[in-house]
Amino acid sequence: MSVKAKAGSPRGGEFLPMSRAEMDARGWRDLDVLLITGDAYVDHPSFGAAMIGRVLESDGLRVGIVAQPDWRDIESIKRMGAPRLFVGVTAGNLDSMVSNYTAARHKRKLDVYSAGGVAGRRPNHAAVVYAQMSRRAFPGVPVVLGGMEASMRRVAHYDYWEDKLRPSILTDSRADVLVYGMGELAVREIARRLRAGERDLGGIPGTARLLGAKASAAADFSACIMLPSWEALHADVQLLLDLTKITEAQQTPYCGKRLVQRHGQQAVWMEPPAMPVDGADLDALYEYPFQRAAHPSYQEPVPGFATIKDSVIVSRGCAGGCSFCGLGLHQGKFLSSRSVESVLKEVRLLTELESFRGTVSDLGGPTANLYGARNGHVAACRGCHRPSCLWPGICPHFAINGRPGLELLRGVRQVPGVKQVFVQSGIRMDVALRTPEYLRELVQHHVSGHMKVAPEHLHPDVLRRMRKPAADFPAFMEKFAGLSEEAGKQQYLVPYFISSFPGCTAKEMVAVEEFLKRQRWNLQQVQDFIPLPMTAATAMYVTGLDIHSGQPIPVVRNAGEREQQKIMLRPNQASKTHRSSADLDTV
Repeated sequence: MSVKAKAGSPRGGEFLPMSRAEMDARGWRDLDVLLITGDAYVDHPSFGAAMIGRVLESDGLRVGIVAQPDWRDIESIKRMGAPRLFVGVTAGNLDSMVSNYTAARHKRKLDVYSAGGVAGRRPNHAAVVYAQMSRRAFPGVPVVLGGMEASMRRVAHYDYWEDKLRPSILTDSRADVLVYGMGELAVREIARRLRAGERDLGGIPGTARLLGAKASAAADFSACIMLPSWEALHADVQLLLDLTKITEAQQTPYCGKRLVQRHGQQAVWMEPPAMPVDGADLDALYEYPFQRAAHPSYQEPVPGFATIKDSVIVSRGCAGGCSFCGLGLHQGKFLSSRSVESVLKEVRLLTELESFRGTVSDLGGPTANLYGARNGHVAACRGCHRPSCLWPGICPHFAINGRPGLELLRGVRQVPGVKQVFVQSGIRMDVALRTPEYLRELVQHHVSGHMKVAPEHLHPDVLRRMRKPAADFPAFMEKFAGLSEEAGKQQYLVPYFISSFPGCTAKEMVAVEEFLKRQRWNLQQVQDFIPLPMTAATAMYVTGLDIHSGQPIPVVRNAGEREQQKIMLRPNQASKTHRSSADLDTV
C-alpha cells in the first residue's frame, strides 16, 4: 500500500515516496527527480526538501526523497533507481557543520532535524558528500545543489570548524548547477529545460555554475564583476573582506551583476539572485498538500519539527542585513508576505489535526513584525546595493505598515478552534516602536509569558559591526513593561546576546555584564559567536579588520577567552560551576 497521511492529517493524499515499495504503490516505474537531504523527511513547508518536492510535483513530475542516507554505502541512495531528469542535493535546513558542531568545535549530542534527535546521521560537508555519491551512483544524471549549505558556500569561503579557507562548493561537489536562495523559481526552470531535452543550464537567476577550463578561457566576462580569485585569497586572506562586500552589494535581483571567481583555470559563474516569490504565487507555495507530519517510517519524533508543527510561516526575506546572519544572503533582503486569507486557510487546516490543542505557536518568518512591510517597490530600492534597509537607520523608502499584521493577528484569533495565538519569531524592536498599535496588540494578546528579543550586544562599537541599532532596547523594555501592566499581565523579556563577536573583548562585554547585573537577569542560554561562511562578521573574524572602516580590530579566538566572555553573560553564576561550552551553545 502507498504511504498515506497519518491519522488526523488536514488533507488526504500521500507523502512523497521514500522507497521502491511506495513507488510501486503509485504505479511508478521510475522517478523524474530524486531529492537527497541531510534532514529527516518532514512534509512541512519549513523543510526545504519538502517544499521543493511539492513544487516539482505540482508541475506533474514524479519526485522521490532519500533522507539521511548512509554516506558510507552508495546503495543507500540507489533504492529508487536513477531519476530521469536530475538529482537534487541539500545538506538540510542548516549547514551540516552547524548541525554537527558547536561554537567550541565540539561534536553536538543532538541533531534536531533527525528522528529521535540522534546525532551523526549526516556527514560533514553533507552537500559535497551526497553530490559525489550521486555522481558515482547515477552517471550522466545532472546533479543540482541547493539549500543553506550550498547558498552560503557558493564562492570561496572560510570554514570555522576546519579553520581554513575552502573553495566554492562547486569545485568539490562537481555539481552541474548550484541553486542559491529559496530556489523554487530556479528549480522549476531547471526542470523545464531538462524535461524539454535542453542541457544548457546557464543564465538562470539564482544559480551558479563551475565552468570548465575551455569554457572559462572562451567566456566573455566583460559584463561581470570579478571577485578575488581562489589563488589570490590564499596569497592574501584580507581579500576576503573585499569578496564579502562585493557579494553582499550584488545580492539584489533588481540591479545585481553577474559575479565570477577564478579557481585556477576554471571559473565559478554566479547569476544575480532570483526575484522574490510574492503575491498569489507565494500563497500557492504554502497551499500545496503538505501532510504537516514526519514520514510514517520514523519511530521517534523529529525535535526540530515538534517546535514548529503548530506554527505558520507568514513572510519571507530579511531586510536587517545583520553582519553575522546568513538569512539576507540566502532568502534575500526583499520582503514578501502571504495574504491574510492564505494564512487563515492554513490555520483552519491546522485546527483539523488531531494533535492540535488550540494554540498556534507562531505566526512568523525571519522577522515576524515585518509582515506587510515593503521594499523593492520604488525605483530607489531597485537601484540600491546596501545590504540592510534598517541600518544604520531605517531607510525612508522602507514602507512600514502595521495594519496587515493587526488584521492577521485578529483574524487568526477568531478562527474556530483557535484558543491562543503566539508570535515566537524574532521581532525588530526599532520597527515595533514605530507601530504602536501593532505592538500593543502583540504584547497584550500574543506573548506566551516570555518574549524573546535580540539586542545581541549593548556596546555601540560592537553593535555597529553587527549592524544593529544601539538605542532601541531600553526604550522597548520600557514600552513592553507598560503595555504588559496595562493588560494586567506578568510578562517577561528574554534577551539574546552574542559573546566573542569580532571587535569584542572583555572590555566591551562589561557593558552587557553590568546591564544584566542591574536587571538581575540570569540568561539561560548564551550564544558564542559562530563565524558562518560568507557573512561579513566572518570576514572580520578572519581578517581582523572592520568591515566598514577597514581598520584593525581585536578578535578573540582563544578558547579560554571565549569561555570568559560567556561567563560574563551569566554574571549571577560567574563564581559557580557552569555548564560546558557544548551545552551553552545554541544551534
